[in-house]
Amino acid sequence: MATKEKNIWILLVFILSGLVVGGLIGELASRVDWLWFLSYGQSFGLESPIVLDLSVVKITFGLMFKISISSIIGMILAIFIYKKI
Repeated sequence: MATKEKNIWILLVFILSGLVVGGLIGELASRVDWLWFLSYGQSFGLESPIVLDLSVVKITFGLMFKISISSIIGMILAIFIYKKI
């Protein structure tokens, strides 16, 4: 039972690392004329952070996602590599 849970966590780590590395590659590819399409994507989330002021503590919440073609390719490659392991 523990191995299935462990595999799910490893899969999530693989997917997140694929998204991050793919996003980084997409940002670098945006500077190359013939690779511009890899950085094409959509951003969604909170434009301005939400602030909760309780007089003693001030908490700020914010979350923004940017999904691009290269991050989707990275995620697919991560899942493929995970299945091969």
